[in-house]
Amino acid sequence: MTDLTILLVDDHPVVREGYRRLLERTPGYRVVAEADDATTAYQAYQKSKPDVVIMDLSLPGVGGIEALRHIRQWDRDARILIFTMHSGAGFALKAFEAGAAGYVTKGSDAAELVNSVAIVARGGRAMSNDVAREIAAERLAQPNSPLDELSPRETEILRLVASSWSAEEIAASLHLSLKTVRNYHYQIKSKVGARTDAHLVWLAIGAGLVQANPQQPSTG
Repeated sequence: MTDLTILLVDDHPVVREGYRRLLERTPGYRVVAEADDATTAYQAYQKSKPDVVIMDLSLPGVGGIEALRHIRQWDRDARILIFTMHSGAGFALKAFEAGAAGYVTKGSDAAELVNSVAIVARGGRAMSNDVAREIAAERLAQPNSPLDELSPRETEILRLVASSWSAEEIAASLHLSLKTVRNYHYQIKSKVGARTDAHLVWLAIGAGLVQANPQQPSTG
């Protein structure tokens, strides 16, 4: 029987090592590549062509949503399982919209991650129980979120704006023109009904896209 091959994407080497050991204790699971940011994740995927990608959202520079979107642009059949500390419904919904096949939080039992990998490998959808509860609670409390109107790319740009990135830095990281980034910025404000960037930050915090005191990620 052929092993199920896995690409593991997380910016902390010790964390990757821990999850590599966990996964490879499962018969038939083999981690064939690792990456620590969006760019190396894309390169590693092209080189190794794994059956499943396990990817964190909190990566240096542009986040996991952008990495997910980029890989899916190159391979529409890519099976990507988001594995993150973010249990907020906003992140989870945008990950699925961008093409994720599963979303599991790091607070879940180890068995839930292992089982989710198997589900995603078979072409199914996986979601940890805490995320499912968050999505259900948000939809019951607020059926229509302002962020529902945003595309995954717009959501990523909102996250970066709310994390104090300048338009120039966003343009460089996402390989877009400055004019395009400014157009996105204007469209995001229009869609969510925000007049100021402060309002955008408030919405991003409320959706769980950033923490209350976000720090600018390193672009180096």
